[in-house]
Amino acid sequence: MAEVLGKTNLFIACNYSQEKNQEFSGFRLKKNTFPFLKVKSQALRSGFNGQRVVFLDKKSVNDTRFRLFPLKAQMQNGLIGKNPKWWEKGLQPNMKEVTSAQDLVDSLFNAGDKLVIVDFFSPGCGGCKALHPKVCQLAEMNPDVQFLQVNHEEHKSMCYSLNVYVLPFFRFYRGAEGRLCSFSCTNATIKKFRDALAKHKPDRSSLGPTKGLDESELLALAANKDLSFDYTPRPVQPAPEKQVAVPEEKLPTTPLEPKESEEKTLVGTGR
Repeated sequence: MAEVLGKTNLFIACNYSQEKNQEFSGFRLKKNTFPFLKVKSQALRSGFNGQRVVFLDKKSVNDTRFRLFPLKAQMQNGLIGKNPKWWEKGLQPNMKEVTSAQDLVDSLFNAGDKLVIVDFFSPGCGGCKALHPKVCQLAEMNPDVQFLQVNHEEHKSMCYSLNVYVLPFFRFYRGAEGRLCSFSCTNATIKKFRDALAKHKPDRSSLGPTKGLDESELLALAANKDLSFDYTPRPVQPAPEKQVAVPEEKLPTTPLEPKESEEKTLVGTGR
């Protein structure tokens, strides 16, 4: 009987009993019980054991939100979704969550000359939760800055390789300059974040290819067996040899013999 009622989409929930004078899809109902389904909701006391019955108009019946689906089916079809986590609220288009070590390296490399702020947080960190709305506000005010979020709980091994042990923690990167600064701040010391953002967001561009993570950090990530990250060390270019100026050897000086003309002149003068 519950399956029959679910197909009609007329009832939200009801408890009923079978009676001889009522039928719906095989059970007889009294006439004019549902006058064209125009009544949106009303309470009836009939043979339904005195339970409350709710009727819906045709438009509401067609609304998928009122259809009778199992709870699991509603979640799978998106009718009922999970509440967003606090770190998923207020996100801006220039905010991205890092999914792996390779994703972090690629995101920094592909940012070019853009300022990139890496935000290390943890779902159980109270300071991170209190600071998150202000970080989202700063991201909205600076759309040309890329914000990368790293969940410490999901990427704990990667954070250890990057020497991140205090939360919330931030690192600033930019173009060929690589890492600009690293610091930890809370909601009470947000001024430190604003000052760093104003200092490292110049209009000028950094010359040279994008650096991203330091060489030591890349090697540490590659050496971590928990991470699927491969890295080939950059070839070390030999330093140019310094040319040392060799002093010229001083030749021994010998007195010059007087020329023949000078000798004659001296002889003539002596006479």
